[in-house]
Amino acid sequence: MTTTLYGLKNCDTCKKAIKWLDRFGVAYTFVDYRDNRQAPEVLKAWAEQAGGWDSLINKSSTTWRQLPENRKAPGSEAEWKLLLKEYPQLIRRPVVVREGDGGTVFSQGFSDNGFKKLFGVDK
Repeated sequence: MTTTLYGLKNCDTCKKAIKWLDRFGVAYTFVDYRDNRQAPEVLKAWAEQAGGWDSLINKSSTTWRQLPENRKAPGSEAEWKLLLKEYPQLIRRPVVVREGDGGTVFSQGFSDNGFKKLFGVDK
């Protein structure tokens, strides 16, 4: 199974997730999605797996709060994709995608217990 951690290299939560993966010996690839913007199809798939566009967004972020009000209510999928292309830091971090024979597992955010469950760690 391959694991990809998507986030921002200067994000404290992403740094915690990376330290956790390193501590438990989980092999992963880190992708900074500000430097490597994700394709609109990928963003759509993430939104579907997160439970909708609203669930994919970190609405407590400074970036979200500073957006003009008319940008905070995208009326279409195309507008959501454009917003996230412009402001990838709006995506709740980190995004973890695990792919293997059993399919794809998607996860957002970081917590010690959440990662233990996701990666099957009993310690």
